[in-house]
Amino acid sequence: MPSKPPEITMDAVYTKPGYLFRRMQQIAVSIFIEECREFDLTPVQYAALVAIQNHPGIDATRLSAVIAFDRSTLGSVIERLESKGHVERKPSVEDKRVKLLYLTKAGAALLRNIMPFVDRAQARMLAPLKSTDRKMLMALLSQLVDLNNEVSRVPLRAEDALEHLGKGG
Repeated sequence: MPSKPPEITMDAVYTKPGYLFRRMQQIAVSIFIEECREFDLTPVQYAALVAIQNHPGIDATRLSAVIAFDRSTLGSVIERLESKGHVERKPSVEDKRVKLLYLTKAGAALLRNIMPFVDRAQARMLAPLKSTDRKMLMALLSQLVDLNNEVSRVPLRAEDALEHLGKGG
């Protein structure tokens, strides 16, 4: 008589790191959107603005590497930021086909104004944990992300991307 297959419960999903990471991502985005609602900005748009502020004249390919975000999706993020008046694209002097990204005055003001709200969102994400657990979680997450960087669909390549800024585009 064939044996009965083992029962698969929802613990096969609920207790796995991938599921928990996905749920925390949903929670993190929800908190960010809630705290930053008045600015009409997503977490990826925020990351792009910070990177463009820190690296004026960055192109979209390098921006993708700096924030570890899919290049094909980043195009629509840049378009939304441009349509909101936060970013402007200018052709590269070396290659007119390449568009370089710059914050507008409105984009710079938005970043200054949103920072307390972003900080509050980040604090809320970790608020349920004790201070020592927050530090431990952040250290472990940083380590895990760093050690798994190469298996990402879009590995973080900030140093590689930035070494080319100011050297021909």
